Amino acid sequence: MEQQQVINNKQIVLKDYVNGFPKESDMILNTSATINLKLPQGSNAVLVKNLYISCDPYMRGRMSKSQGSYVDSFTPGSPIVGYGVAKVLDSGHSKFKSGDLVWGITGWEEYSVITNPETLFKIQHTDVPLSYYTGILGMPGMTAYVGFYEICGPKKGEYVFVSAASGAVGQLVGQFAKLAGCYVVGSAGTKEKVDLLKNKFEFDEAFNYKEEQDLDAALKRYFPEGIDIYFENVGGKMLEAVLLNMRLNGRISACGMISQYNEQGEGVRNLFHIIAKRLRIQGFIVSDYYHLYPKYMEMIIPLIKQGTISYIEDVAEGLESAPAALVGLFSGKNVGKQVVVVARE
Repeated sequence: MEQQQVINNKQIVLKDYVNGFPKESDMILNTSATINLKLPQGSNAVLVKNLYISCDPYMRGRMSKSQGSYVDSFTPGSPIVGYGVAKVLDSGHSKFKSGDLVWGITGWEEYSVITNPETLFKIQHTDVPLSYYTGILGMPGMTAYVGFYEICGPKKGEYVFVSAASGAVGQLVGQFAKLAGCYVVGSAGTKEKVDLLKNKFEFDEAFNYKEEQDLDAALKRYFPEGIDIYFENVGGKMLEAVLLNMRLNGRISACGMISQYNEQGEGVRNLFHIIAKRLRIQGFIVSDYYHLYPKYMEMIIPLIKQGTISYIEDVAEGLESAPAALVGLFSGKNVGKQVVVVARE
């Protein structure tokens, strides 16, 4: 007879597919779900208690009916899924045992059964904040590392521009650029975020894009000699202005297009500059590069412990706060990496 330990399992469920900007009411707190804290005999799954969950811009695409995206849509009526940090309670997989700490794709719920444990990473370094594995030590950190180093191949003295620079990825790209000996400018949407970029993350310059009537003129002001590397998080009008200001043989690493997620934008102009300036624009999906994770950890852990790299989190408490935290991403409410505490270990 299998041991039964069935308990309540609070969940955040997607109500239905979303059009336009998401609202908190598109997600429902379900308090009636239950879960058995013992896996069936012969299961290959891993049962976890979720500690932290991550709010990330790419999740907006998953809230709509799939239109050829690189990731499947969420299922209405089912819990939202995303990156998180969790503790293993029961395991049918040889790679994990009870008590292990892991990060990877999990559910927006108190407890989750991970049916594909190969997607999980075992946490080896516990002398840093566990929440960092939703950010600097997880998917966003890898995104910054891959997009900047692997795709853009920076050289000392080059000119780097980062949009959405105070977010989970952008704040790291700017610091990586400084470590590489580059000149770096970031854009953000509030004075507070601009001050952070310059004073906390040590960008050479930063500006509030909302206060600029002419983005082309703003970029010419900060990059009189042009831009070598652009880390693209925004798309739309910002990309149009950047193309006018790229230098010969410049590189654009396209990680996100947050300006386009909630409404269909107009086509981007100035594309001929890609040809005239011999630009290379490369989009990438970070999961294609997870084989480089050990290499990234070798670089980033010492930098964190030495205090060379700074990282800011915007922490929301409680699973029920997750919908507001996710929706806030698309109006720029978060300062730094948006993370939600589900439970303290």
